[in-house]
Amino acid sequence: MTTKAELTKLYNKGKKRKLLAIFSVFIAIIIVVLISISFGAGSPRLPEALQVIISRTFPFLNLDPGSALAQTIIWDIRFPRIVLALVAGAGLAAAGVTMQGVLRNPLVSSYILGISSAAGFGAALAIVFGIGVISFVGGYLVIGNAFMFCLLAMIIVYSIARLRGMSSETVILAGVAVGFLFSALLSLIQYISPDSNAVTAIVFWLLGGLYTATWEKILICLPIVAVTIILMMTQSWNINIMSMGEDVAKSLGVNSKRVLTVNMLLETIATASIIAFTGIIGFVDLIAPHIARMLLGSDHRYLIPCSIGMGALMLLASDTVARLIIMPTELPVGILTSLLGVPFFIYLLVSKRRRSFG
Repeated sequence: MTTKAELTKLYNKGKKRKLLAIFSVFIAIIIVVLISISFGAGSPRLPEALQVIISRTFPFLNLDPGSALAQTIIWDIRFPRIVLALVAGAGLAAAGVTMQGVLRNPLVSSYILGISSAAGFGAALAIVFGIGVISFVGGYLVIGNAFMFCLLAMIIVYSIARLRGMSSETVILAGVAVGFLFSALLSLIQYISPDSNAVTAIVFWLLGGLYTATWEKILICLPIVAVTIILMMTQSWNINIMSMGEDVAKSLGVNSKRVLTVNMLLETIATASIIAFTGIIGFVDLIAPHIARMLLGSDHRYLIPCSIGMGALMLLASDTVARLIIMPTELPVGILTSLLGVPFFIYLLVSKRRRSFG
């Protein structure tokens, strides 16, 4: 019979292993950041690039900021793109892992609520007709439309699911239906658009990319994503209980409907604030949580942080490859993540390995 001391020792050993895995992921992120800074068209050497970043980040040190060309390449173009990749990857992965947990479905992604199609429809309205839900200034009409229609999709899904008791199945089915609705409306706009250049712009936006990253956009996106991630992490214990089933959740005093509603809202806000700036980048929110789950198991206290790091690592690595693979031009990162994600998705479908979400 296993004693209490042995159980405690075993638990501490597992905890150390999980923390080490999370730490390793974040070390890998630092390595990929250095690689991403160092390679590309017109790249200065790594020491000069780091000099630019440190001098601009900490101006009170009064360091030499380097040449004007290096500052433009690193601080104005490449480093904002790296930061946006980290923010977007982290937010998408956090949204994906929480939705998989509360809905108890390993194949659910954060786009299951139909928000990607809704974002595309909102962006298309702005691109083709200049129609916006809210009057945005400074070239943010497309971004504002994409964000607002993401929220609209969530409201519709929530309203439909609530009529049927807010179960996991009704949320998924309602999300699929809303996704098809906005996808059809998006196709309609593309079909009736009088301007072929506008249709091209829609397609380009739908492919997803980080090439429009600026510090101004990051200052808008980062706080929203950071706050939603923190709030998702506070839900980790509730998600662990939800993963065991609604009956178990009720017996432990957890309001499963409220937990589901809160996480739907957080997931939608995080994802909407990302894809409004990047376009649709798929599969990060599906793959990153599964890789993290393979490393750590299903305890969301550790799984969410690891997924956040894995998502940031995956998107930054994918964007770096997309930048370099066909230089001097680049491949939209949404295409690359989809090419990587489809085989992984098929593997999840056909794998006979049982995955526990408890």
